[in-house]
Amino acid sequence: MVPKERKYTKTHQWICEDDDGLYPVGLTAYAAEQLGEATYVELPELDADVKKGDELGVVESADSAIEVLTPVAGRVAEVNDELEGEPEQVTQSPYERGWLFKLQDVDPLDFSRLMGAKAYENYVAGLDN
Repeated sequence: MVPKERKYTKTHQWICEDDDGLYPVGLTAYAAEQLGEATYVELPELDADVKKGDELGVVESADSAIEVLTPVAGRVAEVNDELEGEPEQVTQSPYERGWLFKLQDVDPLDFSRLMGAKAYENYVAGLDN
């Protein structure tokens, strides 16, 4: 089960609106499982203007790496600096402590077009068949 209040992408990222009006972005549990324990995280620069699909970073494990693509257009408002010393949080706590960065000035149309929890669960189920 994935958190219902979030939106999801086919590249296995999640995004939601937090209480401050910012939009945290992270990898889904499915991506974390495929990756294995994260050993390194490259995060984007603060205040960077981004378009949907821009590569904003990389999460690496001993065996593989995942490019982090922004799910919506916006501006990088915050990065999770804790991941510098604890990159494993991305894969151990993908929906809580493992968020990667937060966006502001998000394009509402981009956000509305992302998959809801049920659609994402169905998408992932189709990948495993």
